[in-house]
Amino acid sequence: MGGCGIICCLPKCICKLIFSVIASVIAFLGILALIIWLILRPIDPLQIRIDDASLTQFNVTDNNILRYNLALALNLRNPNKKIGVHYDQIEARIFYSGQRFDSVMLTPFYQGHKNTTILRPVFQGQRLLPDVQGEYNKDKTDGKFKLKVKLYLKLRFKVGFVNFAALKPPRAKCTFEVPLGSNPATGFTPKYCTL
Repeated sequence: MGGCGIICCLPKCICKLIFSVIASVIAFLGILALIIWLILRPIDPLQIRIDDASLTQFNVTDNNILRYNLALALNLRNPNKKIGVHYDQIEARIFYSGQRFDSVMLTPFYQGHKNTTILRPVFQGQRLLPDVQGEYNKDKTDGKFKLKVKLYLKLRFKVGFVNFAALKPPRAKCTFEVPLGSNPATGFTPKYCTL
């Protein structure tokens, strides 16, 4: 009998045909993966920056209630020449003294190649925030409040007509200082976020 292994009942030429078809499919998939890699590389990382912040209310009462009104201008930049980005979900969470005090869902959108989009989340309300009175008093004396915004993103990338999801949903963190009120002498310094 021939050396066809498990399928020894088949003639030798059918074994060779099956082997060559499998080898051709593997070679084709390898070449396709190489072409996709060459098209997509390098994928420049998205750039996220806080361009502006306006804090018109930020006070902590004696019973640890934080009352706040914060508006941000978030600058999202896609620096890639061949890749578009679908922002399917964007959640912005705001923190003070390590504690989250609000979150907002932003409107999903598509961002084309080498494009910039400005998002304007607003955080407004009140929240029980224990153990922040000491840091609040210090920041109030300094004239600026140290805040952090975290963005939780669900993305899909688009190349031509093909869409593919990000393997790991990215998160961005931005730590910034913002003065209370709109005093031009203590204006806001733009801050880049880390992904």
